[in-house]
Amino acid sequence: MRHLPAHAGAASERDRLVVTGDARATAAPVVPDPRRWHALWVLMLALFMDLLDGNVVNVAIPSLREELGMTAAQLQWVPAAYMLSFGVLLVPGGRLGDIVGRKRMFLVGALGFVLGSAVCALAWDAEAMVAARAVQGAFAAVMVPQVLAIIRVAFAEEFAKVVGISAVIAGVAVVSGPLVGGLLVEADLFGLGWRGVFAVNVPVGALTVVLAGRWVRESRAPGVRRLDLAGVGLAVLALLLLLVPLVQGRELGWPLWSVASVVLFVPALVLFVRHQRSRGRRGLPQLVVLDLFASRAFSAGLAVQLLFQGLPAAFFLVWTLYVQVGMGWTALDTGLASIPFSVAVAVSGGVSVQFVYPRLGRMTLLLGVLLTIAGLVVFGVVAREGGTRVDALAMALPLALIGLGVGQVLSPLTGLILSFVPVRHAGSASGLVGATGQVGAALGVVLVGLVFFGSTTGYAAAFERALWLLVGLMAAVALLLCALPGPIRSGAPPSADPVTTTR
Repeated sequence: MRHLPAHAGAASERDRLVVTGDARATAAPVVPDPRRWHALWVLMLALFMDLLDGNVVNVAIPSLREELGMTAAQLQWVPAAYMLSFGVLLVPGGRLGDIVGRKRMFLVGALGFVLGSAVCALAWDAEAMVAARAVQGAFAAVMVPQVLAIIRVAFAEEFAKVVGISAVIAGVAVVSGPLVGGLLVEADLFGLGWRGVFAVNVPVGALTVVLAGRWVRESRAPGVRRLDLAGVGLAVLALLLLLVPLVQGRELGWPLWSVASVVLFVPALVLFVRHQRSRGRRGLPQLVVLDLFASRAFSAGLAVQLLFQGLPAAFFLVWTLYVQVGMGWTALDTGLASIPFSVAVAVSGGVSVQFVYPRLGRMTLLLGVLLTIAGLVVFGVVAREGGTRVDALAMALPLALIGLGVGQVLSPLTGLILSFVPVRHAGSASGLVGATGQVGAALGVVLVGLVFFGSTTGYAAAFERALWLLVGLMAAVALLLCALPGPIRSGAPPSADPVTTTR
């Protein structure tokens, strides 16, 4: 069976595996790890845990305000602290895996994530909660890039298929957050109440660490032994200048400092790029390998990632406000109503990677965008006719259409981007893909939030306006898809290079 991109699944005769276990390192053809499928499910468990945690916390916000006495500003920082630390550390976190070892950094990230989750569950005041959320996000930024990087190294012929699986699981985790959170809070397991939302990560994370230690094979990039600390500082500075105002600007009324911060992001980014080019000319390791952007698939794919990732975050923000505040639904009601989206994402993602993409190539992504637009338009009609009296059944069709579109795009997109990346840069590229998605989500929330919160004609009308803005965003994605290359059906991967692996 063929999987697209086919060049990502073709084992190259030039690939070499350097195994270190004694004083002599010998070269041999790459042999697939027999435990790789066991390792995959461990990695997917970690990915699901991270994405679920990033979305499940919203249902605990009312309880946090009551029990910990949190102010409105402090409540905003519960999700913001996680988002910021995660977003700014993704790229250096991925590069650390290339240098130190991807399995090692995955284990460090997972252990730190468990620690942060435990402190969240035990939080005694607002400051402790916000600090623990920042710790969670920081260690997630170390853990998550290793997932795709390890997959890129461990899987050859199955690469596109496996990345499709990870995209489906990621989509389901994102949208099932409100449902799982609502169930945990309602069940009040062991009398934990809202603390159970965080406490559940402790046993799951501990199991992940134990199984990863047993089944995941260590790997790292050959010839890269130092982290570009100056590059890390510049990258963190640039991302903070962009993300802090995007995450907090709207809630604070867009003060002058937030506008100035966004403006200063541009020269900070230029300085970072110049620094990376300088290191490249001198043959020094780079935090972000700028040569990757010479690939049209990589650069255009990142642009699609930036715009398209704004859809799920922005849509579920305004939809949740529409049904919970405008219509009085509970968090559990909202989670149950989102099931058509979750099921559609899972089904569409699997079908896309296995059957549609091998035949249609980049047209698969365009089809997904059109399905998404159709769902948004149908939802707009439903909101206009039903106002604040729409039931879950009327929402099922548009939610399913949007889910079908999201699964159709995101599942093959990640594989397409990373399949053009040399294995030695897998960690850095994975972090860059994740950081791009994080920035895209923040941008989407800001743009749609401006339209939604700027409306004075009621929640239904505000929701409808937000949907039309998302339609325009998807139209821009459709234009960008024209820059993506078509499927490559055969041949050796352009990224064939050595992989340093230790057992």
